[in-house]
Amino acid sequence: MAQKLNTRKPDFSPYVKKFWKYFLYTFGGTLLFFLFASWGLLGSMPSFSELENPESNLATEIISSDGVVIGKFFNENRTPIKYEDLPKHLVNALVATEDERFYEHSGIDGRRTIGAAVKLGSDGGASTLTQQLAKLLFHGEGSRFLPFRIIQKAKEWIIAIRLERQYTKNEIIAMYLNKADFINTAVGIRSAAKVYFAKEPKNLTVDEAAMLVGMLKNPSLFNPLRREEKVRERRNVVLKQMEKNHFLTTTQKENFQAKPIKLTFTPEKYNEGTATYFREYLREYMKKWMEENKKEDGSDYNIYSDGLKIYTTIDSRMQLYAEEAVKEHLANLQEEFFIEAKGNKTTPFVNITQAEIDKVMERSMKNTERWRIMTDQGKDEEDIKKSFYIKTKMTVFTWKGDKDTTMTPYDSIRYYKHFLQPGLMSMEPQTGHVKAWVGGIDYRYFQYDHVGLGARQVGSTFKPFVYATAIEQLGMSPCDTIIDGPFIIRKGKHNVTEDWEPRNSDHKYRGMMTLKRALANSINTVSAKLIDKTGPDAVITLMRKLGVDSEIPSQPSIALGAVDITVRDMVAAYSTFANQGIYLKPQVITKIEDKNGNVIFEPKLESKDVLSKDVAYAVIKLLEGVTESGSGDRLRTQGGGWKYNRVTGYPYVFQNPIAGKTGTTQNQSDGWFMGMVPNLATGVWVGNEDRSAHFKTLAAGQGATMALPIWALFMKKCYADASLNVSKGDFEKPKDLTIKVDCYTAPSYTERENDSISGDSTKVEPEEQNTDEFGL
Repeated sequence: MAQKLNTRKPDFSPYVKKFWKYFLYTFGGTLLFFLFASWGLLGSMPSFSELENPESNLATEIISSDGVVIGKFFNENRTPIKYEDLPKHLVNALVATEDERFYEHSGIDGRRTIGAAVKLGSDGGASTLTQQLAKLLFHGEGSRFLPFRIIQKAKEWIIAIRLERQYTKNEIIAMYLNKADFINTAVGIRSAAKVYFAKEPKNLTVDEAAMLVGMLKNPSLFNPLRREEKVRERRNVVLKQMEKNHFLTTTQKENFQAKPIKLTFTPEKYNEGTATYFREYLREYMKKWMEENKKEDGSDYNIYSDGLKIYTTIDSRMQLYAEEAVKEHLANLQEEFFIEAKGNKTTPFVNITQAEIDKVMERSMKNTERWRIMTDQGKDEEDIKKSFYIKTKMTVFTWKGDKDTTMTPYDSIRYYKHFLQPGLMSMEPQTGHVKAWVGGIDYRYFQYDHVGLGARQVGSTFKPFVYATAIEQLGMSPCDTIIDGPFIIRKGKHNVTEDWEPRNSDHKYRGMMTLKRALANSINTVSAKLIDKTGPDAVITLMRKLGVDSEIPSQPSIALGAVDITVRDMVAAYSTFANQGIYLKPQVITKIEDKNGNVIFEPKLESKDVLSKDVAYAVIKLLEGVTESGSGDRLRTQGGGWKYNRVTGYPYVFQNPIAGKTGTTQNQSDGWFMGMVPNLATGVWVGNEDRSAHFKTLAAGQGATMALPIWALFMKKCYADASLNVSKGDFEKPKDLTIKVDCYTAPSYTERENDSISGDSTKVEPEEQNTDEFGL
């Protein structure tokens, strides 16, 4: 009998119930997981306000008066840029490479996520641009431990969705490019464009933009400074993606792929680039400013992360010309110094004993970072000193480029003492705006600022202040006459402790002469006679009004320049003469803005009336005499075959009015030139770090040889740039001038006899020099 068939249908309901049970558990668990993550129970999440103002380290920009960014202060070299300033091909390259459906999703690309899950990430991650931004802004790379990584990915999704709700697609792209790290001090697309190509993002070419986008995958791996071929391959992948997404034609892609990687690498480091000494001065300025100025909420400003914009008075063009002038002249002058130093067993020191050299060198060793570090480590002094005599590999400065060598730290210190250092500052007399600032030859190796910090003996550049005091207090004029002859200030007068008899540099006397000719020839006896009449205290009072706060002894020797003053203070004091007697404190900042463009600081101009217009103009006419027939007249000559023509760079042949004064101190330790045209005053100092290191001869070591050529080269460059509008006209003459200023001044050096120096048969121009007859 046939078995009866079982016609009952299978009961799947238990399985269905289990499915829905597990589905609901999974769905509910996932929902709770994301809820807990969004509530911050699985770790902190950004608040609404944080999403609106994501924290970001922004570099503070230093901006020149002509709108050029000349430097930055930063922890991360990031300067934000708006979407409108991004080139379209850069955006296209980014979207094509990193997130093809960026404009279609709402923060998470479901298709890419499922694909990545199926392939277990073998084809790369599924992070959208928005997710990558979330990672950059709020939690970084995080842990590699799987459970933590899952939690982090969930938070990343949540933040990405919130970002999409808070910002437009264009804003997300701009935020991402502003935050991305391109290494080599370049954080953000604007810094990257400047560091790698020395241009703004809007000026990037397609292949340059593709290279930067290619770096985003792994900046260290695709570092264009180290792996050029890998970077080129990665760039070409980006270009291929652009073709795939119809942003480029095949022909365009192939043309760009054929191009080599061509960088213009300009790292934005604090010790490199332009205006390095000024930037360091500004850093110290801002430290004091931050102590005195607070944010509205009472918190402190931070120049390294607040994204301030500091608008300075520096003109980037003048700054460049000043740095070029310094390099052009000092490279040649340094060669002469090394030639002269040959055969000198104590080089670079001159006329000092070995015991004195030992003191100089020990003092220098104690000022080094090596000495400080070893002292902090508890090393005793003998062990520290021994370390200075152990040879080590190092890179040293030369005018022909950095040089790798092996020498002892002691020898390196002595080597660097050979180098002549400059200090140059240029300022507008009518505004107080500092336009150029060069404090040394290379901030990487020589970090002492010889403009704002380096007070040095000023020599005969001090004499105009003595003349100004005499004109103001004694009613004298440039055309009044005085006798150049033997002169003694007796013991007890003007605090003189013993009789003082100043002498002229050539030990000659010329008899009756005008004040104008006396200053042109820088006659020491005349300066001494004038200060004897006015008294040292009257001159010191004038200097205080002119903003000089250096210590000035109340002694008549100051008439010959036995005073230490900074280049900055000297330029400001001289500018008073060109500004009709009104002193303006040098200004380096015009305003400071916060990251949102709000002006948070504008300095007040500090000024004071010091001299009458007539007296100031009379001094200007005296100083014009120096460049017409005195120690500065080489500004107007062809050079005439003088021994140091190659060094000084003749001819200059200026024909416009120039008010100036040279200065040379004892043993040629300091060379100065102060030069002015109506709308620009510039001071230049040149000398070695140690005063015992100097030229042996006056012909090479005088201010007219060391400093004046830098001023001349700088001015020639400024005049060649018509956009600067540097004046070639006359100084403004006061109406109803009561002081006689137009008087005949006989030629100074052409009438002299036997003016050769150190056996040189060529007639030279022995400029004034403060000899050792200070005698106080």
